[in-house]
Amino acid sequence: MSAPVASDLPAEGSLAGFRIGVTSDRRSGDLIDALERRGATVLHAPALKIAPVAADLPLIEDTRQIIAARPDYAVVTTAYGLRRWSEAADAAGVGEALLAVLGEAKIYVRGPKARGAVRAAGLTDVGISSDETTASLVNMMLGLELRGKTVAVQLHGYTDFRQLDRLRQAGARVLTATPYRWVKPSGADQLPRLIEAACSGALDVVTFTSAPAVDAVLSTASEMGCRDAFVQALRGQVAAAVVGPVTAQPLVDAGVSPLIPDRYRMGALIRLVGEYLGQHRVLQYPSRYGLIELRGKNLRIDGNAVELAPAPMSLFRALVEANGAVLSREQLAGVLAGDAGEHALDMTISRLRKSLPEAALVATVIKRGYRLQL
Repeated sequence: MSAPVASDLPAEGSLAGFRIGVTSDRRSGDLIDALERRGATVLHAPALKIAPVAADLPLIEDTRQIIAARPDYAVVTTAYGLRRWSEAADAAGVGEALLAVLGEAKIYVRGPKARGAVRAAGLTDVGISSDETTASLVNMMLGLELRGKTVAVQLHGYTDFRQLDRLRQAGARVLTATPYRWVKPSGADQLPRLIEAACSGALDVVTFTSAPAVDAVLSTASEMGCRDAFVQALRGQVAAAVVGPVTAQPLVDAGVSPLIPDRYRMGALIRLVGEYLGQHRVLQYPSRYGLIELRGKNLRIDGNAVELAPAPMSLFRALVEANGAVLSREQLAGVLAGDAGEHALDMTISRLRKSLPEAALVATVIKRGYRLQL
């Protein structure tokens, strides 16, 4: 018997048949469009959105403190954050003063995009993180003499307090500014739907682009009483895909090993999702009735699409994954939702055979169970 084959899916290949959950709010349109162009079905449930910058009094107060302190060092973590910070400062009438004090400080940036924003503002940085993380940036700065110095840190919505504490332990006075704050989006019913879909195996991948969004999803799952089931799903049948290691950390803390692209960019995340699904979730098996291809929730036999309801599809997938081996009635009943009895299994087998181009593809093995005619 031949072994199952996982077909490679190129970066721009089809994602038809796959269902992908998207939890981001900002730039979600770009991500959803890219996935749908590749044929994926997308379930969008923004976990958090960024609050409007207008009338952000805490940010303006923090900005005034930083201007008054004239920091020796400044840390810019995101391009988007620096732009919003500048816009808010301009709206409060202190934009020029902020750029002036940042221009006098030695600026360290977390990545190329942050560096681009710094230079677009007419400023110059003196150092960049080796891997686009705040931790490695702080590692670099700890080689400086920080005792008695003031460090201004532009936060990015997810505060890594451990890194701020490391700067303080080195003797620095740390001031922070948070140009964007996370709030719950409208449409609160969407996120529970996504969590339920993941728990039931109705999704193939869930994507995350910010650590606060991960925390919000896990918190919502806890409120629903299904956090353990959700985490278990992300450890198994549903892949979690994140834009970078900062976003990954809450998942790692929960015991999930997410997919992380080599480059922490949206395009790299999309490519990684496509490559993963192509290598691990597109299965091809030869049969006497033609090639069987399972691509997510889509089934093709000898090149022809076959529509199956969820329960028959679950049985058929189990039989295909058995690669021609016999599955007992007890094993197949266990594939069905709930406590499926003998009658439910018989009805589902009958529905499956009627939906297939050749009913004989599912063979009965007397006193043993069922197998595919491969």
